[in-house]
Amino acid sequence: MKIAISYASKSRLPEIDFNNIPFGRTFSDHMFRMDYRDGKWQDAQILPYGPIQMYPTNLTLHYGQTIFEGLKASRAEDGTPMFFRLDMHAKRLNRSAERLGMPELPEEMFLEAVKALVDVDRKWIPSEFGSTLYVRPFMIATDEFIGVKISKTYSFYIVTGPSANYYTNPVKLVTSHNYARAFPGGLGEAKTAANYAASLLPALKANELGYDQVLWLDGIEHKYIEECGTMNLFAVIDGVVVTPPTGGTILRGITRDSFLHILKAKGIAHEERKITIQEIYDAHKDGRLTEFFGSGTAAVVAPVKSITHLDQTISFDDLKPTIGPMLKDYIDTLRTGTVEDEFNWITKLPQAA
Repeated sequence: MKIAISYASKSRLPEIDFNNIPFGRTFSDHMFRMDYRDGKWQDAQILPYGPIQMYPTNLTLHYGQTIFEGLKASRAEDGTPMFFRLDMHAKRLNRSAERLGMPELPEEMFLEAVKALVDVDRKWIPSEFGSTLYVRPFMIATDEFIGVKISKTYSFYIVTGPSANYYTNPVKLVTSHNYARAFPGGLGEAKTAANYAASLLPALKANELGYDQVLWLDGIEHKYIEECGTMNLFAVIDGVVVTPPTGGTILRGITRDSFLHILKAKGIAHEERKITIQEIYDAHKDGRLTEFFGSGTAAVVAPVKSITHLDQTISFDDLKPTIGPMLKDYIDTLRTGTVEDEFNWITKLPQAA
């Protein structure tokens, strides 16, 4: 793929305090763009980060035909930029595209575009342990038409920005009975804007009550735990690591999948099965619940401080987790290149010319 490059006239890098990087608010000097028209992807380019120009009748603005991914680039001890499971993000983007009737982006194009952009802005990758360059690829419809239909044209973009650890403290969760995140046959498995938009108001209401995120229950019976905010969920009950199965309503988290591979390799008992909120409460009461945490690209592992369900709160302050911290440390250390990549998950960029 031929990629035209237009460099920024002046880098904003000297203005950045890498010791104080709020997540999702600081972006690198350049972005990638490629357009889909006449049945093919074309005009790949890297250009200075800046506004996107579009008409007010752009289909995405009215009907939400848009998808995205989220991944990280880290720096090995020798300075080499590295990606974690880059191919899996390409595959998941295409699953989301299929669900929304959008064109497939060939995996090689995805990989080449991400590598090329990060190569241009490689100096933006933080060197601090646990800090990374967050990479956000996304695709939007670009037809100019007000009508409920699938667009014929699209644009694919990638932006990047340095990021410290996403969560710094254990999170307080509350269940919701007035709202549902996803239903079978819906968009729960796709990384699309509508999927996340449905969670914003409930999350706001949870914040106003002093909680960090919503612990989502299934949309039909409101008794099976599914996701937490932007994360998949794990519990350790009777020494077994359990996580809800993905079946169309739960995002197929790449960090989640990685954890399952690590657990298997280490011989740690684990299951993918339905888990009721009552089981969590009962296991905690009986002393059989030893860990409860979320997993995701941004946080890797987010320990849970408490859950409130039907005005009953259980606190996990007394738990002494070992598996969650081990999983986080495994992936964080893997991103430094200091341990063996036994799963072949790391993709490295060549040294700068």
